[in-house]
Amino acid sequence: MDVRTRYYVGLDIHNKTIAYCFRRSNGKIAREGSCKATGEDLLALFDRQKRSCVVGMEATMFTGWVYDTLLGHGIDAHVGHPAMLKAIYAGKKKCDKIDARKLSNLLRCDLFPECYMAPENLRQLRRVLRYRNTLVRTATRMKNQGATMLMELGISYNKKKLHGNKYFKDLVDTLTEIPDTVRHLLFLNHENLQVFEQQQKWLLKQLQSHPDIMERVERLMTIRGVGPVTALTWVLEIGEPERFSSVKAAVSYCGLCSAQIESAGVTKRAPLSKQRNKHLQSVLIEAAKLAPRWNPQLAAVYKRELDRGRNKNQATIAVARKLVAYLLCVDKSGKDFELREAA
Repeated sequence: MDVRTRYYVGLDIHNKTIAYCFRRSNGKIAREGSCKATGEDLLALFDRQKRSCVVGMEATMFTGWVYDTLLGHGIDAHVGHPAMLKAIYAGKKKCDKIDARKLSNLLRCDLFPECYMAPENLRQLRRVLRYRNTLVRTATRMKNQGATMLMELGISYNKKKLHGNKYFKDLVDTLTEIPDTVRHLLFLNHENLQVFEQQQKWLLKQLQSHPDIMERVERLMTIRGVGPVTALTWVLEIGEPERFSSVKAAVSYCGLCSAQIESAGVTKRAPLSKQRNKHLQSVLIEAAKLAPRWNPQLAAVYKRELDRGRNKNQATIAVARKLVAYLLCVDKSGKDFELREAA
């Protein structure tokens, strides 16, 4: 393809419309405007210029389907990292037209900060996993709500057995003096809780047995202290482990290291960085709290940090970093976990 005939296209994507800007290699704008956010209207823009276009867009909740549609029709598409594209919002005047122009210009000047896009099949499974996590959080809120209603009425209960079917039914049957509205709400809350728990367990089972990721998940679970939720979250949030050149890069992506601030030769460390994968960070920290109970090596890491004078939270973060090293090593090697003694 002749470079002179190449078009650099910036797309500013929204729910109902997509603003576009076609820019030639010499910087001049060939055409710009907006179209409806549908697959047919999107492909109509590139009807005669599919092979001569390089498309850039910002990563948003609407990016996935646009990216997949363009790639499926042989169009070279790239997704920009939102944190790196803050220059779009630096100007006093901001609109969709200007955003599309800036995206096309960054692409033309080879200054487009591209971010990683996982394969489509992994992104579909990741959506299922995140929905399952939503069900778990909803079920937890409902458990708390049921306990709150009992506490408001001054009713004592066994916290560990409260949400069991037999204990809950026997408890409510003994409460003869509570209002009928409260009794109805308690049963309604308990029934919905059972539904949410059954659904999240079913989704988890379906993900574990999915042929695209089953082998990777089973391999990661050979690490003592790594369960199905941790393994699934790693596989679906990381995507392809080869994109990380080192353990440090993976630790940074998981949000388990502090931000570094250096100025005038003075280096300072800030709290844990907010630029991270929050889904992976929360799961790894929760896993790091429990993993030392089953994994002697992680237990040794936890004890070593406490002996150095670190608090429990800092020790947990250290365990989570070691867990990332184990997960990355197993995932990249394609072999089951095997502890080797240092030479």
